Amino acid sequence: MARIATYPNDPRIHVDVDHLLRLGVKSRAISLLPQQPARSILNGRHASRLRGRGLNFEELRNYLPGDDIRTIDWKVTARTGKPHVRVYTEERDRPALLLVDQRVSMFFGTEVYMKSVVAAEAAAIAAHRVLGQGDRVGGIVFGDSELAEHRPQRRPAALKRFLSSVAGLNCSLNASLRPKRTVSLNDILKQAARIAHTNALICVFSDFDGLNGASESLLRRLAQSNDLILFNISDPSSRDPVPGLRMTVSDGDAQIELDSSEPDLSERIRAELENRLAQLRQWSRRYGFPIIPLTTAEPALDQLLQQFGHRGGQR
Repeated sequence: MARIATYPNDPRIHVDVDHLLRLGVKSRAISLLPQQPARSILNGRHASRLRGRGLNFEELRNYLPGDDIRTIDWKVTARTGKPHVRVYTEERDRPALLLVDQRVSMFFGTEVYMKSVVAAEAAAIAAHRVLGQGDRVGGIVFGDSELAEHRPQRRPAALKRFLSSVAGLNCSLNASLRPKRTVSLNDILKQAARIAHTNALICVFSDFDGLNGASESLLRRLAQSNDLILFNISDPSSRDPVPGLRMTVSDGDAQIELDSSEPDLSERIRAELENRLAQLRQWSRRYGFPIIPLTTAEPALDQLLQQFGHRGGQR
């Protein structure tokens, strides 16, 4: 995490629940439904399309003129000698599970915002849109040693409880924090798989620190039966190190000071982050889930508007 000066109530460093609640009004242009604007990152690639709500079987009845012949149940038709169709109705709502990373690795930023703030704001915007489109919203907010689980519900009070957990863990992050790491990214993915069985929308807001070989099977499992979207949050310094920047990083136990002016060190850090992103992209192509890149250099809302194909997000 970066050693930077912090100021009380600085929205670049910490967010409060009132701020996250206010994002609902500003985010109405964004949609997480299958119908996307032409320039949306979720449109154009077949693998990135959202499936939307599922269908519930309602009844089996006699064929009527005008019925879609694709709904004919040929087995029943052959058995009875009369054409029958299967009638389905769209599910009234579906669950959305938002996984929000607020670990110490997210308390970092070299330009405008902390990664933890971008994750919190992006998750809040998604939560508002899920509820606004009539679906159930819930999720898991996790730090290094604690988490808050919220089962998906379609109530404003549930949204506020979820955002309160996001703000609470976000505000607990500070430069001197030395947590014991007991919660891993894979732990959260496993828990999400237990909660979301089929046809859910699952969004992960993280820098994906701790990604490893075991993560692949977990992401594959989630993507096979659900709509999975990864919001990868990074800092510009991962591509272009800031000259002379000194950082103190910690794994929860030990800590070390890094100097970005050291060429070998900067190259190793950049290579590690690039390898992590390359691994995610490979799995994205293989299992058909999209990755939405977000950076700490711009407000989360502006970036999401642009990524989802709205002019309001363009400068």
